[in-house]
Amino acid sequence: MKLAVLGTGFIVKEGILPALQNVPEIEAAAIFARPRSQAKAEELARQYKIPRVYTDYEELLADQEIDFVYIGLTNSVHYEYGKKALLAGKHVIMEKPFASTAAEVRELCELALAKNLYMFEAVTLLHLPNYQVIKEQLPKLGKITAVQANYSQYSSRYDKYLAGDVQPAFNPELSGGALYDINIYNLNFIVGLFGAPAEASYLPNIGFNGIDTSGVLVMKYPTFTAVALGAKDSESPCFITVQGEKGWLRAVGAPNALAAVEVSLHGSHETTRYELNRYPHRMVHELKEFARIYEAGDYKSVQKGLDISLAVMETAERARKDAGIVFGCDKNVAEG
Repeated sequence: MKLAVLGTGFIVKEGILPALQNVPEIEAAAIFARPRSQAKAEELARQYKIPRVYTDYEELLADQEIDFVYIGLTNSVHYEYGKKALLAGKHVIMEKPFASTAAEVRELCELALAKNLYMFEAVTLLHLPNYQVIKEQLPKLGKITAVQANYSQYSSRYDKYLAGDVQPAFNPELSGGALYDINIYNLNFIVGLFGAPAEASYLPNIGFNGIDTSGVLVMKYPTFTAVALGAKDSESPCFITVQGEKGWLRAVGAPNALAAVEVSLHGSHETTRYELNRYPHRMVHELKEFARIYEAGDYKSVQKGLDISLAVMETAERARKDAGIVFGCDKNVAEG
């Protein structure tokens, strides 16, 4: 499985390229950057022994040795680059969030399915062994009565934002903000377990340029309410708890890594703790799973993953728009 990595930002430098060192099933065959970032791409290529550097996307897509592209670019261009890759017959690994709107996600999913291409969203938690434990233990909790999730992490870019230097993560024109960047993990966790909510609303803290620097997402299900807090302007201990009539479980630590899971059932005076993730880097499990699915021809797993991606984006977009957060893509649609 030969992969072209698109981008030179944090998720590429600290995320996929280091993780790939533990995934021999996938070869980093090329790296792409816009011309202004060519020097960064060349340095990463030297560091990780990547044989080819591209600054022309059409040229990369014409490379017959490349099977997959990993899109680690700014949120707002995920749709554009993903569509071009699919039309060129390439399989796609899309960094979260999948795209900016549900319509974009739906179109990409339909295109991938029509062309029988493999398309994955890189949401780490869904492929971690500790998440599988949660799915296995969930029925033991009985009727679910409450879900709480908190992923709060003071952004390394927030001080610049306060000084008026707006990086992509805080730029509404580029589909940034806390809901799409960090609370999206809480949303994937909850939708992955319980499906799409009947209702969703978002109560954000809005910054000077109209972006959400933090916020609370409230999702209504038939028997319970799920509350998901995501913050880039402050920090606190991170966790997710699921409460049921017969017990509770807790995911310990940041939801994107799920370092441990604790389960306690009524009638037991003990809490069982699971720590089954096998790799220090949180992205290794998902990359190995993508390689397994591809090699096994397990297209049903592709379809299941895309169903979750679409349900998550439908919920996120509805909540974002209800809160009055306007992205650049929204303006483009209105003008069109």
